[in-house]
Parts: sequence; structure tokens; C-alpha cells
Amino acid sequence: MNFLFSAINPIAFSLGPLDVHWYGVIIASAIFAALFLSTREAKKRGIEGDHIIDMALWALPIAFIGARLYYVIFKLDYYLQNPGEIIAIWNGGIAIYGGLIAGGLTIYWYTKKHGIPIWLMLDVLVPNVLLAQAIGRWGNFINQEAHGGEVTRTFLENLYLPDFIINQMNINGTYYQPTFLYESLWSLAGFIVIILVRNRKSLLRRGEVTLTYVLWYSLGRFFIEGLRTDSLMLLDWLRVSQVLSVILFVGALIIWVMRRRDYPPVPYYLDGLSKNEEKEIIKLN
Repeated sequence: MNFLFSAINPIAFSLGPLDVHWYGVIIASAIFAALFLSTREAKKRGIEGDHIIDMALWALPIAFIGARLYYVIFKLDYYLQNPGEIIAIWNGGIAIYGGLIAGGLTIYWYTKKHGIPIWLMLDVLVPNVLLAQAIGRWGNFINQEAHGGEVTRTFLENLYLPDFIINQMNINGTYYQPTFLYESLWSLAGFIVIILVRNRKSLLRRGEVTLTYVLWYSLGRFFIEGLRTDSLMLLDWLRVSQVLSVILFVGALIIWVMRRRDYPPVPYYLDGLSKNEEKEIIKLN
């Protein structure tokens, strides 16, 4: 049976000669949601909301550059032949892990400069980053990228997906597995789980919210990455994101155990800033 379908136009609207892509609209929406929630949470933990905005002004552009460079480096042969495509992020091609690494380093620099405990700041941010990742994956959906291998329409219908997703997964007459959706749902579920456990009294110590994020995301990404057809590769059989996911998962477990066993007691996340930490921040700012 033939099915009529129409792929979603990647251009949301035009302002004169400027085309505004859905990819950019979705990413911007994801960032706004993360900043809004992080600012509210920071205030509850004794951190001025202005620090979230000021830090974002540094971290976001650097994270985007890192995400793009990460992707370009692992596809260097193509971009050396097509250098004009390096800046064309509206066509997709940004790697979340690259953005997380670059953004994380920027956050470390900012918190050291302003005397804010790095683990507490990360704990405030990471659930909302996971929500932003869940939203951002729909930009991949619009661009018909970050999908899995070939499947039948029946396979997609058996997942009880709405027609607009099934139709968008038809690329040049072939249906593909919606791995973007798997990761989006996994990230959304992680956001909900982390928010619930983060707000439980005397449960997670400072830093363990962040480690939970690393464990959750890297576990899901490892398996979802194995389904994708556009993975960045180290070797013909070795996917970059799967290797990094294993390293991050094991590393987070080790850090969690070490901090619980060998370090002096770490404050609980819900305790927020101590009086001494508040004084240090005031002194540096």
C-alpha cells in the first residue's frame, strides 16, 4: 500500500532574506527552559540567579563551538574538502559530548573564579541540561538525522507512533528507526527521575546529582548509539560515543564510591551553600 506523506519543512519562517530553521528554534527553546529552571533552583541553594545567566553567556557559545569541533574532528576528511560547511550548524552536525566537555570546562573556570562550589553548581544545572537534551533531539527529527537503520512502516506503527513521526522517518522512500525519539524519551525520563531523587531529604550528597546524570545518560547513550547509522567512528567497528559512554559510566561509579568511602563527609545537596562558602563568594565578587 502506498502512503502519502510530506516531510516537515526545516525552515520555520523567514525574516526577509534570513531563513529561521526549526533546528535553531528548538535548540533555543531547550536553552531557555534549562536557564529558567536552573535560575530558580540556584536561588533555592543560595546561589544568585545572575550567576547562571552570566555563566551561560560564556558556557553556551563555547559549548556550541566544542560540540561542532568535536563533530568536525571525527569527520575531518569531509570538512577539509568542504570547509564552507564547517559553520553550517543549521544543517545539523553538533555532538552533545563535545558540547558537554567544552561547557563543563567553562563552568569549572567560572565557578573557580567566583568561589562557587563546582559540584553544587553542576548539581543545579545537570537535570535541566538533560531536559534540554530531550527537547533538542527534536531538532534532529526535523532535520531527519540521528536515526537508526532501515525498518518497515509496520515496525513504526507497532510502536504506536503518531503519523507525523512515522512520515518524517520516511527519508527518500525508506523508513528508518527513530533513535532520536529513543534518546529524547530516555533523557526526559532521566530528568524526571533526577528531579525526584534530588529533592529527597538526606539522600544525595553534593555532586551525586551530577554523577547520577552521567550514569543515566551514558547508559542510555551506549545502547541507543549502537542503533544509529550516523555514528562518529574511531575504527570501522568502534563508535566514539559508545567508548566515551563506557568511560564516563565507569568513571562516575568510581568517583561516587571514592567520595562516599575515602573523603570527609560531603554536604547533602539540599543543604545548599554553607555560611563560609557564602562569605567566600561575597569576597570574590
